[in-house]
Amino acid sequence: MSELTPDLLLRAYSAGIFPMGETREDPTLYWVEPDKRGIIELDAFHLPRRLARTVRNGPFEVDCDRDFAAVIAGCAAPRPGHPESWINRTIVELYGTLFEQGHVHTVECRLGGELVGGLYGVSIGAAFFGESMFGTARDASKVALAHLVARLIRGGYALLDCQFVTDHLRQFGTIDLPRAAYRRRLAAAVSGSATFYRELGGSDVCATLAQATTQTS
Repeated sequence: MSELTPDLLLRAYSAGIFPMGETREDPTLYWVEPDKRGIIELDAFHLPRRLARTVRNGPFEVDCDRDFAAVIAGCAAPRPGHPESWINRTIVELYGTLFEQGHVHTVECRLGGELVGGLYGVSIGAAFFGESMFGTARDASKVALAHLVARLIRGGYALLDCQFVTDHLRQFGTIDLPRAAYRRRLAAAVSGSATFYRELGGSDVCATLAQATTQTS
């Protein structure tokens, strides 16, 4: 691809396209536009009962936008069954710039001050594009996702893009949208406005998710 700038990257997301790397060590990128796009309906997020207890009372200290470099490093690190990563140096640099500009946000889970899980994504208008998550402690990535969804609801977001449906994401109610349907949802969301909601406790997360689901049931 031609030289990829942060501005071009934002325009690509707004058009339904995102970049990935081949390997962690290969600096080149390629464009991706899936035939079906994974999304989480913000008003239909499934929070399992056991996970709700962990979100409400569990051991994690959860905050946002504190250490992007550590979060993306955690996402790119080798893990069981996934020794390779599409997050290369070019991705780290580009999204680091977008983080400094306020277009990328993180949710971070810590135990005793140590980062043990988190996620990051791109924010444009009322759309949030989840990029990657990781967890080195049980439930850390799941707690981060629950916190993300609640924050997006509180902030008035209309779309949470997950790129692809995985078994891990399916348990939370992630669905596939055909490309044409996704583009319609995307166009409406990126033209809207929302605020990334940083301050939210575990009990507030559970209450927010329960209220959003009840209102649509």
